Amino acid sequence: MPLSAPNPTHSIERCMSLFRNILIPFSLTIACAITFQSTQATVTENKLSYSDLADLTDSAPIVAVMRLQGQKPVYLDDVRDPKSRTRFYLVTGKVDSLIRGKDGIPQKISFLVQAPKTPLKTRNRIWKRGSRLLVFARPSSPPGSIQLVSNNAAQTWSTEIETVVRAITTELLAANPPPAIKGPGDSFHVAGTVEGESETQIFLKTATGEPVSLSVIRRPGESARWGVSLGEIVDDAATPPPPGSLLWYRLACSLPDHLPATSTRGLSVIEAEAARRDYRFIMESLGSCGRTL
Repeated sequence: MPLSAPNPTHSIERCMSLFRNILIPFSLTIACAITFQSTQATVTENKLSYSDLADLTDSAPIVAVMRLQGQKPVYLDDVRDPKSRTRFYLVTGKVDSLIRGKDGIPQKISFLVQAPKTPLKTRNRIWKRGSRLLVFARPSSPPGSIQLVSNNAAQTWSTEIETVVRAITTELLAANPPPAIKGPGDSFHVAGTVEGESETQIFLKTATGEPVSLSVIRRPGESARWGVSLGEIVDDAATPPPPGSLLWYRLACSLPDHLPATSTRGLSVIEAEAARRDYRFIMESLGSCGRTL
């Protein structure tokens, strides 16, 4: 059965149990809830970048569009200060559509968010009743409750934001999605037979162990070009990933600004400098990750 709104007569112990079930058990538990400030900045204005949405979608086994039905106040002891209490809202709503969730989701869901920091008598609501929200979460207990994956994981719905999230989800769930990048591995540089000709290859460490490599090719009289190869074979015809794609996000948001010394430890001084130059060229081409959260 879906989780129903709490009865005001329930004890604080029941509320604490519900709180622990719904939210991630961080040492500072209230960090899991949405703050009023972040709600104003990123929910109502909805100024999220592709990378913001990719972060949320990548970390959430459940992505759903819901229509808000209620926000009931719940008062909990602050784990950092036992003498104070924090006001939360138990948000309940009906699922309009499920974008991601292999095991499905109940038609009615609920989660906790931190209440606006205003006088208790005002009891401000975060969203209006009937608002559509896009939530990024993981399943919790009891059935019907979910855990938000971050303090920005409930966003005001729009056609634009749903379109981007659906595209990201499609790439994530493809047969061979680009793996998460851990950082640069070994690199090597080879000078060509004529002046100004060279090739640099930089192998990347991935979360799955799948091979990913970057290559930069320079030819006399031509602009330098680079590409990314997925697989054991380094493709000379490889091209850069298009901005706003999952592969672009993996690279732009995971690679450091500079090639670490461990990546050039097997190269001569001249080769190492050429590899660092070509890595800078790649990073400039990728551009900023663009996270705003």
